[in-house]
Amino acid sequence: MKPIISFVIRYIPRPILQKVSPLVMKFFTQLNKGTDVNCPVCNHSYKKFLPYGRVARENALCPNCLALERHRLMWLFLQNKTNFFSAPLKVLHIAPEHCFINRFEALPNLEYITGDIESPLAKVKMDVHQIPFEDNSIDVVFCNHVMEHVKDDIKACSEINRVLKNEGWGIIQSPVYDLPETIEDAGITDPAERERVFGQRDHVRKYGNDYAIRLRKSGLVIEENNYVKELSEGIIKKNALPEKEIIFVCKKGH
Repeated sequence: MKPIISFVIRYIPRPILQKVSPLVMKFFTQLNKGTDVNCPVCNHSYKKFLPYGRVARENALCPNCLALERHRLMWLFLQNKTNFFSAPLKVLHIAPEHCFINRFEALPNLEYITGDIESPLAKVKMDVHQIPFEDNSIDVVFCNHVMEHVKDDIKACSEINRVLKNEGWGIIQSPVYDLPETIEDAGITDPAERERVFGQRDHVRKYGNDYAIRLRKSGLVIEENNYVKELSEGIIKKNALPEKEIIFVCKKGH
């Protein structure tokens, strides 16, 4: 299964995957029946989660809601460390993840807006370099696994800073590698070479340990939150959480 998953992720366009994945996954919900792992996003249990990734990670993808390790961690963080599920909030979700959309839309306390330049899941077609909302108009912004794709990540983050309210906050996740600093070369345009250098064909940079420092250049205040370290080994194992994932929480800079 791993080679098939790796091929599909590498070569099938993401908008197509976003449309067909929920249908394909219905088969695996029956195949993986069990109680060893539980997805906190949809509260479904399985023998194990599905492998996922270009170099397929074991026990990663929930076949019911399509949540990955990082999504399950984010859900728990939102539940236990924020007022996301209770306060009246205007939320902008850039490049929305399938596992969250219906659940966030169903929350009566939220004015929930999804936006993306190409995703068929988003309701507002928008470029993150030019977010079509007024200054100081958004309470919460989610923008996960986007910055490694965009031409100017600092400009995109400055737009997030602009639209956030004074007490606004958000989460901006990206793949971060154990490198001293981010690798970036606009001259690399060949997809195969981009995959070799940046880890994926549609990536334009490979973030290193300077990720938070780099994003702060936009004016955003970036907090490196190590929430997973607060959780027990039992919860980490039961929910199949990423043990080294830092949650990058942003706040409006003044």
